[in-house]
Amino acid sequence: MTGGPVGVALVGAGVISSQYLTALSRFPDVRVLAVADLDVERARAAAQEFGVPAAGDVGSVLAIPEVEIVVNLTIPAAHAEVAGTALAAGKHVYGEKPLALAPSDGAKILADARARGLRVGSAPDTFLGAGLQSAARAVAAGAIGEPVSVTAVTQGPGPESWHPSPEFLFQYGAGPLFDIGPYYLTALVALFGPVTRVAATARQARAQRVIGSGPKAGTSFAVEVPTHVHALLDFASGPSASATFSFDSAVPRRMIEITGTEGTLSLPDPNTFGGPLRVQSLGEQEWRELPVTGSTAGRGMGVLDMARAIRTGADHRASGDLAQHVLELMATVTDAADQHAFLGLESRPPAVAVLPDDWDPETATLT
Repeated sequence: MTGGPVGVALVGAGVISSQYLTALSRFPDVRVLAVADLDVERARAAAQEFGVPAAGDVGSVLAIPEVEIVVNLTIPAAHAEVAGTALAAGKHVYGEKPLALAPSDGAKILADARARGLRVGSAPDTFLGAGLQSAARAVAAGAIGEPVSVTAVTQGPGPESWHPSPEFLFQYGAGPLFDIGPYYLTALVALFGPVTRVAATARQARAQRVIGSGPKAGTSFAVEVPTHVHALLDFASGPSASATFSFDSAVPRRMIEITGTEGTLSLPDPNTFGGPLRVQSLGEQEWRELPVTGSTAGRGMGVLDMARAIRTGADHRASGDLAQHVLELMATVTDAADQHAFLGLESRPPAVAVLPDDWDPETATLT
């Protein structure tokens, strides 16, 4: 393909797929051509709802020549396998987080893509939304002086109360660190660059949880991973961070605050695309709202940025290298908690460029 909209296929028609289909169907620079799922009828239902022309199993979707990007929305345990299959079929891959279950698997995906001249992208792309992009501009403009430290918290009672099939969220490759952590860690790495070392503690509040909604309500299941993780992070650029990821709190709390030499910046929930963005400067007693500009188009912005980059030859922002560093970071946090030690990280992803002010998902740029 040399020009025009980029053909996209979704693999996985689960809960998150409707958010991608809603957004991607509005972007003129991509064309959603197919939906695949192990449950072919579920794929067909999703395709029919959003006017997607084809649906079927993975093999049939990968055989469509016009499909250039495969959006991998399978469960974490299948991410690496599906990515490898798509790359082998000559398709670029954009996956849901995490990139893979282990850094070694993520490294294989990236190496395979490089050998084939293909791209890898990964969620979360919330850091491309108006709220976090405005935060990046405010930090770069010196709104709080030199950044010194970060406090990041995401805690709540856990997803089993609302998710109809939450078991996988408490298995290896998930839990609060791997499921929710990528939103916070990706936002911070996009802002400050790579993390060089970490320390952590971790615990599990209950060995069993109970499904609270849907046809399996009342069913108990085993918890396989820590459900409360606290980490200390050192960034190569200078700041340090304290981060808490928990499914064990009765009271939900979501925040990122960046403290600098001249003030503190309060960021929006990094699992969202909008604001608010607030600052309190040295000597002030109250928070002030800062302007939030950019897109709130939703999940799929990273796919679009990748599609446009394929046509122009530019770097895409929600990259495989960024996702691999976040994956290594989460794995190292896990190891640091087990070993009760500070541990270093090896990967150093490239800096992430801030989106232009006029970046508009719903205006066609590819002809």
